[in-house]
Amino acid sequence: MATLGWANLAAQSAEQLSLAAVPIVAVLLLDAGPGDIGLLAAAQTLPFLLLAMPLGLLADRGSRRRMMAAAEALRALSLLTLLALLVVGEPSIALLALLGFVGAAGTVGFSVAAPALLPSLVPRQALARANGRLELARSAAFAGGPALGGALVAWAGAPAAFVLAAMLSVAALALLLQLTEPARPAAATRHPLLELRDGAQLVWRHELLRPILLTAVAWNLSWFVLQAAYVPYALRLLGLSAAAVGLTLACYGVGMIAGALLAPRIVATLPFGRAIQLGPAFSVLAALTMVVTLVLPSGLLAGLAFFLFGAGPIIWTITSTTLRQTVTPGALLGRVSAIFLTANTGARPVGAALGGFVGATWGEPACLVLALAGFVVQAGLIVNARIRDLQHLPAPAD
Repeated sequence: MATLGWANLAAQSAEQLSLAAVPIVAVLLLDAGPGDIGLLAAAQTLPFLLLAMPLGLLADRGSRRRMMAAAEALRALSLLTLLALLVVGEPSIALLALLGFVGAAGTVGFSVAAPALLPSLVPRQALARANGRLELARSAAFAGGPALGGALVAWAGAPAAFVLAAMLSVAALALLLQLTEPARPAAATRHPLLELRDGAQLVWRHELLRPILLTAVAWNLSWFVLQAAYVPYALRLLGLSAAAVGLTLACYGVGMIAGALLAPRIVATLPFGRAIQLGPAFSVLAALTMVVTLVLPSGLLAGLAFFLFGAGPIIWTITSTTLRQTVTPGALLGRVSAIFLTANTGARPVGAALGGFVGATWGEPACLVLALAGFVVQAGLIVNARIRDLQHLPAPAD
């Protein structure tokens, strides 16, 4: 487990560094505008929609460790190629988009296989703690990666950020190659569409998995409605400076770290069903705090809202992932992880577009109110599910 944890930290850090540095490089070196940055963001998002399902199927058919290693090798290759382009002075928006797509494809493979591999490495009673450690690493990378990427580009030039990102990705690959994966029984293979249908039917028909999926989709829709409006709202109506806006956004990463650190104690103290519901409840409180800034304009309240948005959903991710890993048969773990990844990613552009439309039509405050309504819905979905009755983790699936 320790080897997987360090590999995850290195891989997540490499991803966050590159995600932060690429748009900065595009603006500074290529004079990229909003359309170009949008193209880069789309290229980095598209693999989640196109590749998660087939890669989930591959993860169930073969070695998950090998898939993670191959995925990380792909990310390292994209970073090294980008570094070479910067050194020879021949980057372009098209090449940045292409390499962003390749690197994101590696991220998808890693993200699908890791939750499927973990239950074979730790005993059932340690799953929540193990998921907490992985999420703590992701939170630390999320909090520190963008700041470090920007600082490296500013202080040492664009190549420096990608040198470090590539080194971290190669280190993750080396650690994954040292990992030992327990043998799994060979599964009978059928037509890929039939196997994908098995995963989808399990999620939709399962009384615990379906509400988790619906809650996650509602959360992502609401979050991206809020994201579409927050920066212009903070600058224009709250009157915050650009630096102050950055500080409020940084509170999200701080909240993620706090939530990941607190999650094991929460799981040990509360009935498991209540621990799962805590994350959605935090999101409602966070959204309500943000709406209060309409009456009491305050950067401190906005920062508190983002802190709560970071802390609560991390507790949700750790507990819901642990439950998902427990009730999903081992042979279907890759496909089920891919279904959740695809649904969550697909909700994001819809939420962003909805937020943009509402904000352009009725103003940013309307987005804040709409986001609050959405977070109330996502909390209602999980509060009314049978999950609330769970005192502890259910018996594992075969």
